[in-house]
Amino acid sequence: MKYRVTHMTAFVYEGLVGHCYNEARLLPCQHPQQKVLSTELNIDPAPDDHYQRYDYFGNWTNYFSIFKPHEKLEVTATSEVEVSVSPQLNMIESLPWEMVREKLRNVRSGELVEISQFCLSSPSIRVDELLADYAQPSFSAGRPLLDAVHDLMQRIFNEFTYDPDFSTISTPLKQVLEHRSGVCQDFAHLAIGCLRSQGLPARYVSGYVETLPPPGQERLVGADASHAWFSVYQPGIGWVDFDPTNNQMPQEQYITVAHGRDYGDVTPLKGVAYGGGEHELKVSVDVMRLDEQKQDSQKPKP
Repeated sequence: MKYRVTHMTAFVYEGLVGHCYNEARLLPCQHPQQKVLSTELNIDPAPDDHYQRYDYFGNWTNYFSIFKPHEKLEVTATSEVEVSVSPQLNMIESLPWEMVREKLRNVRSGELVEISQFCLSSPSIRVDELLADYAQPSFSAGRPLLDAVHDLMQRIFNEFTYDPDFSTISTPLKQVLEHRSGVCQDFAHLAIGCLRSQGLPARYVSGYVETLPPPGQERLVGADASHAWFSVYQPGIGWVDFDPTNNQMPQEQYITVAHGRDYGDVTPLKGVAYGGGEHELKVSVDVMRLDEQKQDSQKPKP
């Protein structure tokens, strides 16, 4: 399936910004099920300094600075990607979760050393007993890893309420767990914390999901949103994605942008502005299918 993704972010300031420094992770990544056909990043006003590189986690990152006074900053990323269906996995035939944990505990070299960092706490996900207690029912002795993670995903979907008014970027996981509410970022963080509490590697994934309008209604341009889900590492298979917000394993409706330990590693656009005072933030995301024929699909929550 081919898509065109347009992500526009605008900061409107009450006064002049003298200069600013920014970094953006807005362009989709390349992986076996996702081919990047084209990308373009437009910045207004034009930056005085701009360079690109892969960050520590392998995410394509743009760094730019603007030294001329400005009252508005607008960054628009436009990409075309082709996404294919991921191979079907047998949940029951995956390794027992304890075996995966032991493999990572005893590793001394090779690829698994890098993977093991995703077993540790990170700035937004502190592993504690509350997360371990919530995870425990899914991780019975000898249960295959992917089957256990699938069960955890389903429990989060069934037991938590999607509420965009409940949380912010800084809402602690303890509050999410206590109130059983949140958004995709919270549910991804929760699942990752649960997995790490069991000594298992899990990472945060950012991107987009195609949302289709109800039957008979027009598609609203710019009404989509960024999305978040998580991955768990299975030796011999690699990273396997799960979306607790929509209770499904991501397939061709999902466009991946970046991955890291938590949201802080994959923030779409962040930086420092000198001056400007208060500001208004405007974000518009549009995910448009380029194929002529569209398949029927239940509309996921962003």
